[in-house]
Amino acid sequence: MYDKNKIKLAIVDDHPMILEGLKSLLEKDTKFHVFSFTKGAAVIDFIQENKIDVVLLDIVLSDGNGLDFCKIIKQKAPKSIVIALSNQAERSIIFRFLENGGNGYILKNADSREIIDGIEKALNGDLALSREVQEIMLRTSVTDFELPRLTKREKQILQAIAKGNTSAEIAEQLFISVITVETHRRNILQKFKAKNMVELIKIASQNQLI
Repeated sequence: MYDKNKIKLAIVDDHPMILEGLKSLLEKDTKFHVFSFTKGAAVIDFIQENKIDVVLLDIVLSDGNGLDFCKIIKQKAPKSIVIALSNQAERSIIFRFLENGGNGYILKNADSREIIDGIEKALNGDLALSREVQEIMLRTSVTDFELPRLTKREKQILQAIAKGNTSAEIAEQLFISVITVETHRRNILQKFKAKNMVELIKIASQNQLI
């Protein structure tokens, strides 16, 4: 039976078994009144007419992605707490979700106590991060390097640098001035945040650009 004093919690997940499992788990805690949705658009329609305290939101949904839905929910219902509950463990996705206004990120392999603790943390104004998510966020890795966008000319010059060509040789090959080549070299270094050409070639090679 509906109780207006209970915490109104929405679960959004397009896997019916996961949805039912989470609903059953959370309904054991008598302070929650649980609503369940298989589509992001459905929960957005719902929150426009109904107050929801907490949304547990999967990242991969059949009608869009949780990163975008998080942003929309926070725009339409700024006081609603939005926590990702997902299998997506990429550091960049976690950061993007939080940047879009998310109040926490919990991986689906977290146990029931950790999920409920996370919800309670968020209700108290803290960031709800499962232990594994905290570890991922603290980890630094070369794979997290965001590749810069290069122009067609910059790509040509990067390839020539990798072959060991001098600025004069590159200028001759591409029918441009040495000054132009040097300008491109400086710009490429800045874009890759590389200290020198050796580091630049190493980064480009690791990311299969050459």
